[in-house]
Amino acid sequence: MKLRFYIDPDTELLHIYNHNVEEDEVESILQAPAEDYVGKNDARVALGQTEEGRYLKVIYVPEEDGAFVITAYELTGKPLTAFKRRQKRRKN
Repeated sequence: MKLRFYIDPDTELLHIYNHNVEEDEVESILQAPAEDYVGKNDARVALGQTEEGRYLKVIYVPEEDGAFVITAYELTGKPLTAFKRRQKRRKN
């Protein structure tokens, strides 16, 4: 899967780095998301767990040969609890 990433104009680095997320983590979520749904402005939202055990939310725009990743960050607090609850219900 070909991925392009949003570059933060202030730092000139990938925006995901601001959230301590690496490209390989984003790729693993997008290859097999636990959830993937429509977001705002033609974007999509993918949720999942990395091989290292982190739960991430990835905001992206699908492209013909891959995706343009806008941002990604770790799920924590109530959003993480809700995600885990939904996953548990799906397994039962």
